Amino acid sequence: MARIAGFVDLPVTQDPDWEADLRRYAMPNRYGEQGLWALWVYRFGRRVDRRRPGPVRWVLTKVYKIAFKGVQILTGISLPKSTTVGPGLLIWHPGNILIHERAKIGANCTLRHGVSIGIRYEGGGVPVIEDNVELGAYAQILGEIRIGRGAKIGAMAVVLQDVPPGATAVGNPARIIERRPRGEAYRIEVPEEKPRESEFVAPDD
Repeated sequence: MARIAGFVDLPVTQDPDWEADLRRYAMPNRYGEQGLWALWVYRFGRRVDRRRPGPVRWVLTKVYKIAFKGVQILTGISLPKSTTVGPGLLIWHPGNILIHERAKIGANCTLRHGVSIGIRYEGGGVPVIEDNVELGAYAQILGEIRIGRGAKIGAMAVVLQDVPPGATAVGNPARIIERRPRGEAYRIEVPEEKPRESEFVAPDD
């Protein structure tokens, strides 16, 4: 059993995703980490949804809604239970983190403060974040795009197109840093000073 903030006993063995989250927070005061509070509420909401319909589920759903709103106000993290999040999510430095209710986030991803994962327009598609992706502070991942496994998104990047696995995207709009053959340095694909944009700039609406 694990204790949450010294008050609530949680049988983590019943939720392997939550156990994986805890392993990412390998610090002595991890239960004081506000990102972990938001994750606990998210995992709790998912467990409630898996219960059979009935009065217990109804009551727990009300508890979830209160907890969600409270954590959202306290931490500035909006992580609704309808979002799909893989095990082992780490949220560093909470505040102004907004994740769309239909977004998908893979296993062992890392988010930092100010991150937004959402739509570009009302009713639009949502991002898919694959496993082991790192998002820098204030990164914006918008629209029906896919961020490949192991990719890194730089701070304040605005990503509107797919990012290949293992690549790094920086800038606004985001451009790609590609890995050269082993032993060589990284290089940055900078758009030419022509009317031509980087391949990762979104087309005009």
